[in-house]
Amino acid sequence: MTQAKRKTVTRTGTTVEQMVRAIADMIVTGMMVPGERLDELSLATRFDVSRTPVREALRELGAMGLVGREPNRSAIVTTVEEAHLHAMFEAMAELEGICARLSAARMTADERHALEHEHRTSMQLVRSGVPEDYAAYNTEFHNRLYRGAHNDHLFELATQTRARLAPFRRAQFRLSGRLSKSYEEHDRIVTAILRADTTAAGKAAFDHVSIVSDASIVFAATRGEHRERCFERLRQAVDHQPGEARLGAALQLGDAGGDGIDVGEDRALFQHQDADAAPHQRIGLLDT
Repeated sequence: MTQAKRKTVTRTGTTVEQMVRAIADMIVTGMMVPGERLDELSLATRFDVSRTPVREALRELGAMGLVGREPNRSAIVTTVEEAHLHAMFEAMAELEGICARLSAARMTADERHALEHEHRTSMQLVRSGVPEDYAAYNTEFHNRLYRGAHNDHLFELATQTRARLAPFRRAQFRLSGRLSKSYEEHDRIVTAILRADTTAAGKAAFDHVSIVSDASIVFAATRGEHRERCFERLRQAVDHQPGEARLGAALQLGDAGGDGIDVGEDRALFQHQDADAAPHQRIGLLDT
């Protein structure tokens, strides 16, 4: 008796990590809305993969709090409460501040040199204006701070928390002018670490993540009333920033449309996409 040949699905390069990034970005930007069902078969067809990597991706999205699942039912997009998101960013800011403070005290001369070199080189990425390229560098910049603390437990806590915030941190780089503001914030961190100024390094890193939090939440807000509340939070953040940091945050707020100016939601959300490209090619920025 001849056995029927089992149909195989050939991958076209889409990995679990890429699917997680793509789906997370669609959720954060509002392309997928709370309550929307995430059918495994449909997603497998969309990304041209088998259902096994789709299940893995949905599990990771569930750990991020973006997807929920009940027994014997399809996964659905969940509602991420602003209070929960704020709490995670608050924890991240504290962790980054500790890592930067310890890096200022513990980084070796070679580590400090590498940090400075990579930071200066990243200005080329800012000038090129490609969010994906800068985001890839940004991930390594923050990893250097975590490693520079020379504390394995702290490294694990920081990277795990950062992974859960990844799609929201990615969102910030879609705000006009955010790349240059990020570079300026990094510069304050690097300068303090090179001077072995632990207090200044910790404060600069804490302030950096606090601004990232506001920028990310502003972008992630897709409903008009919610967006206005987030803009008000960013205005308050601007008011509490001293000197140059306040100027940078104010410019960021203006770029985001926070003074009541219509920023053109379609442009802000989808300017990086090619309408003719496949979904998994259009979306999927690297971690920020």
